[in-house]
Amino acid sequence: MTQSVVVQVGQCGNQVGCRFWDLALREHAHVNKRGLYDEALSSFFRNVDLRKSDGGDCCVGGRIQHLKARAVLIDMEEGVVNGILQGPLREVFDSTQLLTDVSGSGNNWAVGHLTYGSAYREAIVNKLRKAAEHCDCLQCFFLIHSMGGGTGSGLGTRVLSLLEEEFPDVCRIVTAMYPSAEDDVITSPYNSVLAMRELTEHADCVLPVENQSLVDIVNKISVMSHGAKPGSVLRKDSTVTSGQGSLSPTEKPFDAMNNIVANLLLNITSSARFEGSLNMDLNEIAMNLVPFPRLHYLVPSLTPLYTLADVNIPTRRLDQMFSDAFSKDHQLIRADPKRSLYLACALMVRGNVQVSDLRRNIERLRPSLPFVSWNQEGWKTGLCSVPPVGHSHSLLALANNTCVKPTFMELRDRFTKLYRKKAHLHHYLDVDGMEQSIFSESLSSLSELIDEYHQLDATKARLIPDAPRLSIAR
Repeated sequence: MTQSVVVQVGQCGNQVGCRFWDLALREHAHVNKRGLYDEALSSFFRNVDLRKSDGGDCCVGGRIQHLKARAVLIDMEEGVVNGILQGPLREVFDSTQLLTDVSGSGNNWAVGHLTYGSAYREAIVNKLRKAAEHCDCLQCFFLIHSMGGGTGSGLGTRVLSLLEEEFPDVCRIVTAMYPSAEDDVITSPYNSVLAMRELTEHADCVLPVENQSLVDIVNKISVMSHGAKPGSVLRKDSTVTSGQGSLSPTEKPFDAMNNIVANLLLNITSSARFEGSLNMDLNEIAMNLVPFPRLHYLVPSLTPLYTLADVNIPTRRLDQMFSDAFSKDHQLIRADPKRSLYLACALMVRGNVQVSDLRRNIERLRPSLPFVSWNQEGWKTGLCSVPPVGHSHSLLALANNTCVKPTFMELRDRFTKLYRKKAHLHHYLDVDGMEQSIFSESLSSLSELIDEYHQLDATKARLIPDAPRLSIAR
């Protein structure tokens, strides 16, 4: 069995990560009735015997002693991490795998990336190495951070480059939260574009999530809870509305949004944590979905949405669930993939679903989904037999699709408006090691990425629907 390590950086990264661990524990508790430390648990949790002088790990197959998350928590402010250490999950995290400072990065990518990245480089590397040493077969690092703030964007992408440097053969999957246009951090366009260059160069896969899409989904769930649809009732202690397992007992506005991202992580890791008739290896995601190294941004969509909220409504028909996965209402960025071009697509299904159901729905949907001419069979599928708690099935789709281009163009436009006036630039240039050329190079990197997607989009007009396969000459 392989293991993965979650690295959560900054306020947003740690809040989302905390929620992921809470939901993962609930899933395993629901499945693991015997209290044994099995291979499913070992993929993301260590089993530590505190009675041993060295606090050594217990072998798979024995009784559960003390579960410790395979995680590294990093933040340059103490508030969120301290909240975790005072919350219901305080025993799940190894205190030696936490790294905090007191002053924060001041919404400045350069402070996070250069100042703190240099000051804490050795400490971060040591914690990453320690987490890796506890793994028998380390398969993947999951990095969670936001793009708009200073620590998430700056130090988060510095950690990413350290992962590539120290563990070049281990897969790096990044979940990055992109700010909305109404973000209250004025410098978020600078931070996001500076971070984008690092993500493009150093990640194997990036799962972009837009705050505005999360807000839209939470609003849809809220409409459900007020009975807009017949028979829909939101459970009182649902995984999306309750503060249980979050950093405080009271619900915060962003808790529901964090839960959606945590559910994304729960689904993408399900094949690594549980058995299934068609399990998808985490390494296979990049191998099958990324035909070009820079174009590794995979648009996630979750369905059914009520799975995120534990809404008591009649179960969505299986075929409808597949249709929903490709509608713009279920994407975690504001995009309509059916109007853009697919390079490849993964379907990760959980629950009592057969391979024949997968094949039937792919064949049904194929004519309406424009794939690049050279990869018409660009589907990767995974079946995990364990559904989300309380539900019969769910589906996560990961689409390598040119629909990410408008999001990146909007980000570039917001960056350019500030940069043209050199507004707030001095805050960055005052940081030791930061030069203006880094701004121009980051902008160029993003523009080149947009151009690459644009060139692919241009081939869509030349696609021939249902083109006959070439017959082999005899």
